[in-house]
Amino acid sequence: MAVATTQSLEELCINSIRFLAIDAVEKAKSGHPGLPMGAAPMAFVLWDRFMRFNPKNPKWFNRDRFVLSAGHGCMLQYALMYLTGYDSVTIDEIKQFRQWGSKTPGHPENFETPGVEVTTGPLGQGIANAVGLAIAEAHLAAKFNKPDLTLVDHYTYVILGDGCNMEGISGEACSLAGHLGLGKLIALYDDNHISIDGSTDIAFTEDVSKRFEAYGWHVLHVENGNTDLDAIHKAIAEAKSVTDRPSMIKITTTIGYGSPNKQNTAGVHGAALGGDEVKLTRENLGWNYEPFVVPEDALNHMRQAVERGASLEAEWNETWAQYKTKYAEEAALFERMLSGKLPENWDACLPTYKPEDKALATRKHSEICLNKIAEVLPELIGGSADLTHSNLTELECSGSFQKGSYENRNLHFGVREHAMGAICNGIALHGSGLIPYGATFLIFTDYMRNAIRLSALSHAGVIWVMTHDSVALGEDGPTHQPVETLASLRAIPQLTVLRPADGTETSGAYKVAVENAKRNRPTLIAFSRQNLPNLAGSSMAGVEKGAYAVVDCDGTPDLILIGTGSEVSLCVKAAEQLSDKKVRVVSMPSWELFEAQDAAYKESLLPKAVTKRLVVEAGVSMGWCKYMGSEGDIIAIDRFGASAPGNVCMEKFGFTVDNVVAKAKALLG
Repeated sequence: MAVATTQSLEELCINSIRFLAIDAVEKAKSGHPGLPMGAAPMAFVLWDRFMRFNPKNPKWFNRDRFVLSAGHGCMLQYALMYLTGYDSVTIDEIKQFRQWGSKTPGHPENFETPGVEVTTGPLGQGIANAVGLAIAEAHLAAKFNKPDLTLVDHYTYVILGDGCNMEGISGEACSLAGHLGLGKLIALYDDNHISIDGSTDIAFTEDVSKRFEAYGWHVLHVENGNTDLDAIHKAIAEAKSVTDRPSMIKITTTIGYGSPNKQNTAGVHGAALGGDEVKLTRENLGWNYEPFVVPEDALNHMRQAVERGASLEAEWNETWAQYKTKYAEEAALFERMLSGKLPENWDACLPTYKPEDKALATRKHSEICLNKIAEVLPELIGGSADLTHSNLTELECSGSFQKGSYENRNLHFGVREHAMGAICNGIALHGSGLIPYGATFLIFTDYMRNAIRLSALSHAGVIWVMTHDSVALGEDGPTHQPVETLASLRAIPQLTVLRPADGTETSGAYKVAVENAKRNRPTLIAFSRQNLPNLAGSSMAGVEKGAYAVVDCDGTPDLILIGTGSEVSLCVKAAEQLSDKKVRVVSMPSWELFEAQDAAYKESLLPKAVTKRLVVEAGVSMGWCKYMGSEGDIIAIDRFGASAPGNVCMEKFGFTVDNVVAKAKALLG
């Protein structure tokens, strides 16, 4: 094949991206070809001229991060990954787009496809994840870089669309990014004016550029994103030169560019073009190649990324070698964080308690744990959604993470729960070993449900710190009292939910959470507002098993009382009044951890022969039937709460020792 001119070579590369997307979607009879067809020029310029990455080592630390926030257009990313030489995305994988077991699922999944940084698809999540990635970069740069050696220096690039900008989470996250002045965050806005329902002007007519300017972003506009590669190049270069604030480049494109009958329509947004239209598009763009065939010139050019990436990594490795020699202590910490390892005996910092120790709310015990952990784990970073002094999440050893003080570890998210969730996911998925935590009232997990779900789906090692865990929070009433919340969170696969009963169990919960984080697993811990006594039988080791006997009896029990959180102490006191019977009290802080135990342990704790069991939890009864036994009962709340002092609410809803005793006696006959 003759060597193409520079311009025709660029066209070949861009059309290679387009037709890989077209052909993959056509073969699958499913997908979104319009975005890759329209955004191919901006993506080509970004990946070919600016992005620093090594296709043969997708985890190279100092790579630029790329996030396709408009994740439905994932064939854009898969095409780029194949063309630039990622081993995870072969031409065979592209032919298996959206099929069982492929590395090219219907939206980008970081756990499926090496080289994909974060899981995207729910619109707006990706741009918010990117804010977290940029926060991680800024923090690590401030922490580790030296005047003579720059160890951390990479950008976070995002392609987002109209849908991302419509979603509220993007506004939350981008507002915070502007406030923080995250200069290494650059967003390319694919401004194509089409969503599933048709032209965006039926619902979305605001001036997005002015909105981002108000957020404090540097804003640019490329009016012709279809063919003006020089304008795209100049805009990205200018964005990189602005270091004191994030940049948003509005790039006006035509969705489905090149399709004679479907471009600039909703018909090309979320469905295959169809055989006839594919043929017409090939003719229109002069593409004389069979499906899935990439011109040799285009592939050779794009594959230069392999050699370029190896050179970039080798250059960084030289810096790293010098750094280890000159700054051994900092290098050792950096290396440990990247390895995902914890210091030996790190958990010795976690306190345990005796019954005579002062009763405290578990949210207070949480504060103590966070501060103890922060002293031994410099990678702990996080904060609350404007509830720092209610959630008790401030790290006393550090200041606030703000523009100009990125080395600090206290994050202030403002009243932005959903963005907080996605930002924490981004920090966790940065790959640097940081352990992020995000906090609010338990009820407000409803505002951030998608982000919590995605932390579980995408293996993000986040610690979710949730306080005010029941109707016992009191006077704020049913809007703030979580009754159904724990049950709904327990329904999320791969999320560990814990509700500790006292100080020792809180320490146990944090031990689980930190170790989970290093294994890329999220943990949610629900804490009380009210003070709780420290229990004689409380155990950190028991928490790690999910359930254990906090009070036991000789032989097979006549009755088993099962409680979580603040209700465990009610069960313990009730057992004291049932001394004429053989009663076992089981604290069950985590269903998920208990279900992970072997059958022998589960049978030893909850013998099938003991059918009389009483569950006590200040929430809905949903899900507890599997632990109640065939003759069991439950004290729960299958209605909304009420506005009254917390102790009154608990009494009115039956969470008293007397009621537990009465229900137990009724079971015992």
